[in-house]
Amino acid sequence: MPWHVSLAALGMVASMALAQPAAPNAGNYPARPIRIILGIAPGGGTDIVARGVGQKLTERWGKSVVIDNRPGASGAIAFDLVAQAAPDGYTLYIGALNNVVTASLLKNVAFDARTAYTSVVQMTVQPYLLIVIPSVPAKTVREFIAYAKANPATLNYASSGTASISYVGMELFKSMAGVNIQHIPYKGVSVGLVDMIGGQVHSMLGSALTVSYHVKAGRLRPLGVSSAKRSLAWPDVPTIAESGVPGFEASNSHSVFAPAGTPRAVVLALNTEINRILRVPEMMTKLSADGAEPVPPNTPEEFHKTFLAEYAKWEQYFKRAAMQK
Repeated sequence: MPWHVSLAALGMVASMALAQPAAPNAGNYPARPIRIILGIAPGGGTDIVARGVGQKLTERWGKSVVIDNRPGASGAIAFDLVAQAAPDGYTLYIGALNNVVTASLLKNVAFDARTAYTSVVQMTVQPYLLIVIPSVPAKTVREFIAYAKANPATLNYASSGTASISYVGMELFKSMAGVNIQHIPYKGVSVGLVDMIGGQVHSMLGSALTVSYHVKAGRLRPLGVSSAKRSLAWPDVPTIAESGVPGFEASNSHSVFAPAGTPRAVVLALNTEINRILRVPEMMTKLSADGAEPVPPNTPEEFHKTFLAEYAKWEQYFKRAAMQK
């Protein structure tokens, strides 16, 4: 399934998705409020996407959708809460696909993510931007690498924890570029951004959705985008791969998971409704303008295949980099 699609192509499927029949019969679901658990602090890209989807679900189904931010332990707190919740569709997890993968691979959770959850739907592709503060004298990825090599162990970077793509992606960058940049973990990228704006942190691999406001305001400088192709929202920012680190790619995806054993009819109801919500022009415009690109409608089975492929990809990376703990 292609991840990088044009807005024109998405527009062609929007009317079709909105005209689809109702989801398969899931009884009286939802009969009470739904809780969506996030493993990050409020304000980040995942939080923005989750609240937008939650609002639309509330409007469509007439039942409250509560966003429950549970940052900490590289997402393990949130992962455990969802994995141990009743498999009835009233507790869901929305987060970065690779966070779920890496948390399991790095042993930050006591279970295998491949069997602890039911894959519901993949919502977006989330390109990341390699950004620096204005005081760092680098305007390109090549200049950043050269500066880091000339000043070893003097630069640092922020992440939202060791299970996040902001961490593993940056560690992959360091490995491939041959640079030494100190890691400073936070409970969420939005929290790290505060210190970055204040000048305490030099760099970050942050989601375009999260950092776009500060980039556009000139507080942060984008050097490269982490996806294999240039971002639709940042067409003038070259990829890291084309800027001195060939083969680099560390994209992510906002996705929805439910506890293992959630009834199929409930999973299909959620899948159908969320796919429809993502085709609403208001949502498409908001996400795309901020750098998150909706993926084509996908079934739980299609998303699960994507999840397993990502798991295999990062599993091989951790083995090569000897990062598995």
